[in-house]
Amino acid sequence: MGHQFHEQGHHAGSGILEWLLPALMLSALAGGYLLLVRRARHRNPALGWSRWRTGWFLGGILLCGVALLPPVAPFAQEDFRGHMVQHLLIGMYAPLALVLAAPVTLLLRTLPARRGRQLTSLLHSPPARALTHPVVALVLSTGSLAVLYFTPLYNATMTSPAGHWLLHAHFLLSGCLFAHVIAGPDPAPARAGVRARLVCLGVAIAAHAVISQLMYGGFWADIHAPIDQVRGGAEIMYYGGDIAELLLAAALVATWRPEPRRPASRAAGRGAVPAPNVSGGS
Repeated sequence: MGHQFHEQGHHAGSGILEWLLPALMLSALAGGYLLLVRRARHRNPALGWSRWRTGWFLGGILLCGVALLPPVAPFAQEDFRGHMVQHLLIGMYAPLALVLAAPVTLLLRTLPARRGRQLTSLLHSPPARALTHPVVALVLSTGSLAVLYFTPLYNATMTSPAGHWLLHAHFLLSGCLFAHVIAGPDPAPARAGVRARLVCLGVAIAAHAVISQLMYGGFWADIHAPIDQVRGGAEIMYYGGDIAELLLAAALVATWRPEPRRPASRAAGRGAVPAPNVSGGS
């Protein structure tokens, strides 16, 4: 009896620690962002910082917390439908909110001039340009889903705590990368035009639909879970993914800032009228 109580107490303690770590990490991220906001407002009171941006970041942290803490997290470990809810929150909804918070712009406003130039140089570097190419972001975010669900990888991550957390990290980082490439307000020196981004978003929508339908029909999917759970997870992926991608498309429209056309007389003296520059505002 005493041994049983000892084991139950041990499991309860380990469970608390399992939820405490992500809660502390998310709280630290929220606190760090708020500290940068305070510093930005102090350095330039006239410019300040948008409360909407701050709200987006805190909302993204909240969505991550919902996904990584009870009751969603224990449900995700026991039921594939819970896993899919967790995937959508961490990989699609939270990244969009975090990206709309423009954290890089905030950081550039608070860094010393030398550090700011170093960060800007990093953003202009060839590896950064390659990583933020729409096709690369599409492959890392959406393309990885086929690898996850149509190979033994998903089942392996479910039996490995380290693999499970690495999967969460991949969902979050690749989701943030894709949201930034498509509609991010932060500076992006080599950002593709709006047509290329719309094409990539359309491919992502189609890929999500195909993967979820194949999963629902039981074709190729390698998921060790009851059929009703797999089908339920596929439906969540299909409809929840559509909503997230529509929100991303709306963000693309909202952050689209075409460059104003020059007057015809001035343009004639300087050559052709330049094409609109589509980039996210800060």
